[in-house]
Amino acid sequence: MSQPYFKNRDCRCQRCRARGLTGAAILITLGILFLIQTWGGPDFGMTWPVLLIVIGIFSYVSHVASIEGHIQPYAILGNTPPSAVPPPPQSNPEVKQ
Repeated sequence: MSQPYFKNRDCRCQRCRARGLTGAAILITLGILFLIQTWGGPDFGMTWPVLLIVIGIFSYVSHVASIEGHIQPYAILGNTPPSAVPPPPQSNPEVKQ
């Protein structure tokens, strides 16, 4: 049985990267739509469905993209990140056992 997918911002699999770009794509689309309106093009009230199309495309891509190489977040797994794992204890030759 495979583990469920949990978003990890430190992961570089295709699905996590697509989810990370969704917010940027929405902001860029909004900016372009308002810029078109400013330049005398159609009013934002006529072009806002483009925003829904962009959100739908990124939602679809983020659900079907490959999770090959995905790294689960450490908090979900109940582990600590490798950088937080303490080094193994050093044996002290002066201490007799």
